[in-house]
Amino acid sequence: MRLLHTSDWHLGRGLHREDLLPAQAAFLDHLVTTVRTERVDAVLVAGDVYDRAIPGLGAVELFDRVLHRLAALAVPVVLISGNHDSARRLGIAARLIEQAGVHLRTDVARCDEPVLLPDGDGPVAVYGLPYLEPALTAAELGAARVGHAAVLGAAMDRVRADLATRPPGTRSVVLAHAFVVGGEPSDSERDITVGGVPSVPAPVFAGVDYVALGHLHGCQTITERLRYSGSPLAYSFSEAEHRKTMWLVDLGPGGEIDARRIDCPVPRRLHRLRGTLAGLLADPSLERHTEDWLQVTLTDTARPDRAMEQLRGRFPHTLQLAFEPEGVVGDGLPSYGSRTRGRSDAEIALGFVRHVRGTDPDPAERELLQRATEAAGAAARGEV
Repeated sequence: MRLLHTSDWHLGRGLHREDLLPAQAAFLDHLVTTVRTERVDAVLVAGDVYDRAIPGLGAVELFDRVLHRLAALAVPVVLISGNHDSARRLGIAARLIEQAGVHLRTDVARCDEPVLLPDGDGPVAVYGLPYLEPALTAAELGAARVGHAAVLGAAMDRVRADLATRPPGTRSVVLAHAFVVGGEPSDSERDITVGGVPSVPAPVFAGVDYVALGHLHGCQTITERLRYSGSPLAYSFSEAEHRKTMWLVDLGPGGEIDARRIDCPVPRRLHRLRGTLAGLLADPSLERHTEDWLQVTLTDTARPDRAMEQLRGRFPHTLQLAFEPEGVVGDGLPSYGSRTRGRSDAEIALGFVRHVRGTDPDPAERELLQRATEAAGAAARGEV
């Protein structure tokens, strides 16, 4: 059986105010094309379909459109809710749309109710474990304690118990949305820490042939049978070096796994630049980045005037700008109170400018700040 494993679409999400809906639409077009050309038997979506609990209309329309297209190809789809999704909203009419071959698993009570996919080598039981918020699901699952490992362990106990009732040779697949030990996070996943322990050990998923994981945005292999597809698009500059893909998984008659990566469309490359403003604007080797989405860190000792405007003159897709002046030494004082204690208003104002820019105010600025703080003080005392 050939499975296409994807996750973390985050429909409706942007990148530093850049609208990604067109790029997300292009990815879904690519997904449908892949299903058709690779003769995929079933699509697995391991959570975070949407970026937020109440998605925008554009995101909902994209989701609706891709489900219709996959249903028209008569390819079953199994989806679970992730920690960004509203399980209740995503699961509306779940049993009704199952008639079209779209199987939504957003209800904890259905985690041991498999989607049975027929195959020439025998049936494949696909179990969907929605994101399990420990505080909300531990009691329902009968978990021994409140924690990610405990609730996933209890859910997997139910899966294994159901699997034991199936005919011998039934192969098994689990979809789950979790942080598994050994996975590499990025900056764009929402923290799911509970009690300081966000991760679960891989052996929690023992006893099944393939685990289609979601939550981490980098495509990665935990074990041969446990894989993250990663997100189809980069949602932070920490993902600049990611190769965005889906997993095409061939599940053999005895549960053998043969997996290869299918590249996703790249709307624009992401890149990080660092240096002085003058250097970045003049460096001819950076011409190859003029069409990239950029995160720029300026190292000028003083903040340049109209820095973003100048950068976008050469790099029109600069999205994020930061300042880290080189050679600037802090005052060594640990707190705001320590830095201001015993100082006049004018000294505090001058110190603030020094802290922000990395350099002292020039004489004209010092005089202006001195007059302004004196006037403010006089007004506060009722002298004017």
